Amino acid sequence: MIPIKKLLASSFIAFLIIQSVTAEAVDNGAKTPDVIDRIVAVVNSDVITSSDLLDRTNLIAKQLQKQNIPLPDRRILLRQVLVKMIYDSVQKQYAEEMGLKVEDSQLDQAVDRIAKSNHLSVNDFYKQVTKEGVPLKKFREEIRTEMLLAELRKREVDNKVQVSDNEVKAQLEQEKKLGANAQEEYEIAHIYVSVPENSTREERLNSRKKIEKALTMIKSGTAFSQVAASYSDAPDALQGGNLGWRPAARLPVVFVKAVQSMQPGNVSDILETSNGFHLIQLLDVRGGATAKKITQYHVRQILVKIDPGQETEAKRKIFAIYDRLKAGEDFTKVASLSSEDDSRNNGGDVGWITSGETLPDFEKALVPLHKDEISQPFQTALGWHVVQLVDERQSDTSLEGRMEAIKQGITARKTDELFDEWVRQLRDNAYVDIRLDDF
Repeated sequence: MIPIKKLLASSFIAFLIIQSVTAEAVDNGAKTPDVIDRIVAVVNSDVITSSDLLDRTNLIAKQLQKQNIPLPDRRILLRQVLVKMIYDSVQKQYAEEMGLKVEDSQLDQAVDRIAKSNHLSVNDFYKQVTKEGVPLKKFREEIRTEMLLAELRKREVDNKVQVSDNEVKAQLEQEKKLGANAQEEYEIAHIYVSVPENSTREERLNSRKKIEKALTMIKSGTAFSQVAASYSDAPDALQGGNLGWRPAARLPVVFVKAVQSMQPGNVSDILETSNGFHLIQLLDVRGGATAKKITQYHVRQILVKIDPGQETEAKRKIFAIYDRLKAGEDFTKVASLSSEDDSRNNGGDVGWITSGETLPDFEKALVPLHKDEISQPFQTALGWHVVQLVDERQSDTSLEGRMEAIKQGITARKTDELFDEWVRQLRDNAYVDIRLDDF
């Protein structure tokens, strides 16, 4: 079953989070004359009709207005929407070739979860959808497609990404060099102009001119989100380029370098990578989990277990051992010979113990000790103990969590990059005939 978060993150489903949006607000000043329904694009064995394109464009226009993103020129928006529909089509056809499908029962469960997330029954949710002017059959098929594409991504890309410990360590060192705050996350909007694989000098120059035009528009006062919706080649273009909140590990190094000198609201200079040109806008910065110091103790122990009916003998034995230690015998040697747990193989060394993670009676006897000091015998549920405090330290518990967060960030970044490349290759290998010029 596809997680509902993935559905809600899609461009179409995000629109369906119920809010009051009037059709008049969308169509004002942007009415399209009635046209005979005809083919505007052929994608392999699939076709995209003018009515399909207009329906999807109107839905996305509503979404953009709901997010307070100024609408691009209508013709530009139509082309951007058509590009997305073509990418969706090649993926959907590939998924069907692979035998992937979404059953009606799965679709019903997804609709039920979306309705509940909006605090509505399924019937009331359907009424709201139709009230917004979305045909119910088309609505269900849009969700089915989103679920199908999410399952395809999981199968073809997500499960193939691996991150090594060395990559995590290298990322941590890279962030330190860049001066990135390990506890910070960045909300970023993005404009991306791609460069074709094995591009000529002229093709790369044309892409450069396109990103320069986008930057000029932004500097002249056009909203970054509007320019992203108009010019960006990224999958998030029709959400105004908003990437959401991301830790440094999920951002390309060139982005992390740029944000270090930016304030919220700033737009970067043109950033160049091997696959194209980028502009980023830093929307906001927030702190992550703060570091927490805890106390850890390096401990040696000698344990005498209490056999049934032998309580007195166990107590006598531990006090005899304690007397030997006080007389100067080596703790390691005595533990190796006398302790009744596995630590005797290491001279009684049990390693580092974290405060709060051991038996209360054990910690009560341990905490007051000074370095190298030996405790008096004490009893716990495990038996009778004598412990020696070898060392004590303050540990940053956020480090382990930070390493895991970095791993997750790298995984997400590599997955995004691999998926974008995979879809681009799928599109390049498809037969696509666009017939929009006279539409």
